Amino acid sequence: MLTHIADGAAQLAAQPIEAQVKAAFLYKFGAYVAWPNQAFEKADSPFVIAVMGADAFADVLEQTTAGRNVNGRPVEVHRVRRGASLTGVQIAFIMGAETSTLPDILAATKGQSILIVTEAERGLDSGSMINFVLEQDKVRFDIAPVPAEQNNLKISARLLSVARKVVRRAS
Repeated sequence: MLTHIADGAAQLAAQPIEAQVKAAFLYKFGAYVAWPNQAFEKADSPFVIAVMGADAFADVLEQTTAGRNVNGRPVEVHRVRRGASLTGVQIAFIMGAETSTLPDILAATKGQSILIVTEAERGLDSGSMINFVLEQDKVRFDIAPVPAEQNNLKISARLLSVARKVVRRAS
């Protein structure tokens, strides 16, 4: 029984670290993706990262990005609910169970310069552009550059080089 308690405590302790690592990655992705000018409403518009699925993670992301910027733009974190518009968003992180809405999100954002990031078992197969995976208790990510290119986004070779896997087929 003591082993189960220790295992549970270790899992709880690991969760905040996992969230912090994902938040840091999301923030850093911004510097390694080129957005067209029309992705921003105005020259001084903020860089917006939307989170769908967990307010607790959005809190971690806000702490991670506080006072920071991406390409000279201040970072804002928006919490979005199912069916909400993603207009004005540069990165949309679709978490957990919300991934079931991915087809609707992709249809609604087609042609918009929004980087779609998920953490689903088959995220890239579902149309995500970047998908987080846990591998040997480490947060890694896979990238599908073709869907990003279809939305006028260019993922840098530097980011592609550190991905666990790059899937180049069209979705």
